[in-house]
Amino acid sequence: MYKRTPWQVQKSVIYALFLREVNVRFSAGKLGYFWVIFEPLMQISIFVTVKVLLFGSNSGLDYPVFITLGFVAFNLFKHLVDRSMSSFSTNKGLYAYKQVKPIDTLIARVMVEVLVTGVIAVVFIIFGLYFGFDMSVQNLGVLILSFLWLILFSLSVGLFIAVIGLFFDSFQKVVKLILSPLMFISAIFYSMQDMPQALQGLLYYNPIVHFMELIHASYFYILDDGFVDYGYIMIWTIVPMYLSLFLYTKLE
Repeated sequence: MYKRTPWQVQKSVIYALFLREVNVRFSAGKLGYFWVIFEPLMQISIFVTVKVLLFGSNSGLDYPVFITLGFVAFNLFKHLVDRSMSSFSTNKGLYAYKQVKPIDTLIARVMVEVLVTGVIAVVFIIFGLYFGFDMSVQNLGVLILSFLWLILFSLSVGLFIAVIGLFFDSFQKVVKLILSPLMFISAIFYSMQDMPQALQGLLYYNPIVHFMELIHASYFYILDDGFVDYGYIMIWTIVPMYLSLFLYTKLE
């Protein structure tokens, strides 16, 4: 009898969990698919309208594209962290099957969120081309790598919070409280080169700002990555990942 390798078993488990997560994510049927696109579209429309009405338009760049890029990136981070940190606790019933490991449920959730973000990005690209926005990318390769790095960073943070949440239940509640307000200090609506020096110094410690600056700089010709500290965000990616995997292997 053919015996599957542990890697083949894990792939099958992750695939099954992925299909399960997709079903849960879109449990509202066609309306569920609609809200996946409509919610971020409404967010972007509201913030673009408020910005233009209060501060006018910036002729140096296409602001709707700028804020769309920031929203897609930040929502990717937010949803990955939110879904990752609750993956261990909300799937306890599945651990009765010895083939299912806690890390498998987290990986499946990450895959679903990346898929959803990809679909949203394609829809926004179609919208942008149809309405004549500036869709020319300065460096597509760097833009793709920036998003891949953001995914890895988000996974690292989400896994770390998930593991720490096993020891301290209130820790995840605190993280949930700060995820949404974090949007306003993460350079989604503005470029750091337009901020006062003192404010730049404060925002520097937010690693998401560095990712936003990197993503915006790779898209727009008039922006650069001078604010981005690659070593800083590398530390923020590697250290939580190492600590969380270390603790996870000890607890498994």
